[in-house]
Formats: sequence, structure tokens, C-alpha cells
Amino acid sequence: MKKILFLLIFTCSASTFAQKTIYESSRFDELSKHHKTLAILPFLATLQLEHKENLSTEELDKLEAKEGYAVQNALESYFSKKKSRKGFRVSFQNIKNTNAILGKNRISLKNLDIHTTQELCEILEVDGIISGNLTLHKLISKGVESPSLFDIITGKSDYGRIAIKVSDGKTGKLLWKFEKTMTRKSGKNTLDIIESIMKKASRKFPYDQ
Repeated sequence: MKKILFLLIFTCSASTFAQKTIYESSRFDELSKHHKTLAILPFLATLQLEHKENLSTEELDKLEAKEGYAVQNALESYFSKKKSRKGFRVSFQNIKNTNAILGKNRISLKNLDIHTTQELCEILEVDGIISGNLTLHKLISKGVESPSLFDIITGKSDYGRIAIKVSDGKTGKLLWKFEKTMTRKSGKNTLDIIESIMKKASRKFPYDQ
């Protein structure tokens, strides 16, 4: 029992140490000075599921796309709720409009990463973009069950890792980036997890008023 308790404490401590990192450009104020509208892109998801080999390439692509769009939707919901309470000095393009414009320009999750930030901002007519990627061990969009004690001890209770980025449309420069491990404490579905990790950023979101 003592060994199990020691392993649990050690695992939790190590997980906490590696949970999050945050970056903000020293030129953030300069480059974002005239920003008025940001677009939230669907995220690029990579699934590292158990028994992934049982899925066809098409099935895997669909699942990854579903998770990527779920994060896009959750971020829009988070920003909308916070904007109504406190406000930001920028507005956020409706994601339905974002996705429609991308579709009209034949841009999908399959070729999103071959386009530069400047190209995407010009197409979307925005000043900057919020984008990112996530690596998932579980399908968080449909909700996840509470992990077993064994999963917690062995470190398999983590859902994966997410990186959220803000980039300047004019220069293409990375302005802000937040990376975090998603754990059972983050929530049980995409909406809960996004709200939790955004609240726990070690620095406030840089467009806060």
C-alpha cells in the first residue's frame, strides 16, 4: 500500500511539473496594437488511441476532424461567455463564417497547414488567428469516463496535450502560445476542458481589457 501511495504521489507531482508552458512575444503589444478581429481555426488533432489499428484511414481522419472542430467550438464558447462578462479588446469571427470561407477556398483540415498565417488572414479578412494542435489518447468530444487507480498510477489517465497559439496576420509571427497536458482534473468533455485550461493559464489571455 505504501509503495502504491508513493508511486501515486510521485506520478502526480511529475505530471503537475510538466503540465503547462506559456509563451508571449516581447513584441506582442507592438504587433497586436491594431488588431480588431481574430479568427479561430479548427485544430489539428492527432489520435493515439488504443487499438487504433482497428480503424481505417478514413475513420481515423473523421475522428481527428471531429476532435479538431470540437476544440474550435469550445474556444468560441469560452471567448463568447467571457466577452459578455468582462470583455476583450478584440472580437472573434463567427466560426461558421470562418469554416464557410475556408471551404469556399478549398481549405480543409487536410491542407490547412500548408497555408501561411498571412494567407489565411487575408482570405478570412482578419487581423490574426487562433490555431493549435492536440494529441489525444481519448476521444474527449464525446466525454470520458473517470480513470481507474491503475491508470492514474501509470500515468495513463491523461487525455493528451493541447497547444493554443495566437499569430499575427500581417507578419505571421507567433504572438502567444499556451501548452498544457489535459488530465482528469481538466474536465470530462471538450467544453469543460477548454474552459478549465484557459482559466488556469499562468498569465491572462493577452487581449483581456
